[in-house]
Amino acid sequence: MIVKMFVATALVAVAFPAWADDGTEVFESVCAACHQSGGTGTPGLAPPLVDPALWQRLGDKAPNYVANVMIGGLTGTITAGGQGYYGLAMPSQAHLSDEELLAAANHVLQDLNASKLAVTPELIATARAAPLGHKALIAMRKGGTP
Repeated sequence: MIVKMFVATALVAVAFPAWADDGTEVFESVCAACHQSGGTGTPGLAPPLVDPALWQRLGDKAPNYVANVMIGGLTGTITAGGQGYYGLAMPSQAHLSDEELLAAANHVLQDLNASKLAVTPELIATARAAPLGHKALIAMRKGGTP
């Protein structure tokens, strides 16, 4: 019985690595360097990711926006939390695995912003294949359609 439980636990651990369940861990090890722990942002450097106005404006486009920003990065000028970010240079995080991107993106949407929306593996694949450009992402951020 103990051997069967050990084998079952090992199979679950292989099928569902820890990072797949822990977007907080990925966020804290990668994103928090600029966006700070809890996504509060760094004034003048990295906007807050806890931004109810942004996520409300994006609506059901939020998962696509997050996937594309993480994969393609974002440069330009934006306003977040009432503060301007000029010459913003969010680097691409395309070096992360799909699972790490999913975990971090869904942490931002669901844990930090209480959204029920989610980034899917299909959105990650689409963004990897043809990421939206910076102008399209900024237009989407302002409420437009890329």
